Amino acid sequence: MRKTYQLEDLDCAVCAEKMEKAIKELEGIEYANVNFITQKMTIETSQNIEEMMEKIVKLVAKIESDCTILL
Repeated sequence: MRKTYQLEDLDCAVCAEKMEKAIKELEGIEYANVNFITQKMTIETSQNIEEMMEKIVKLVAKIESDCTILL
């Protein structure tokens, strides 16, 4: 399943790159893209999307604590 989420308060292109890299390293992620310009994140997984998002929300908070994923 591929899904796109709106990001809020993503302030740094380097942080977006770090997020994307960390998300891609999660087991079960088939595709990940974090776009600083559009403030959107797209992920694809064959796993349960809600469970994956729990992990992704924690990762994003570690990299940029002010960034929120609008679920």
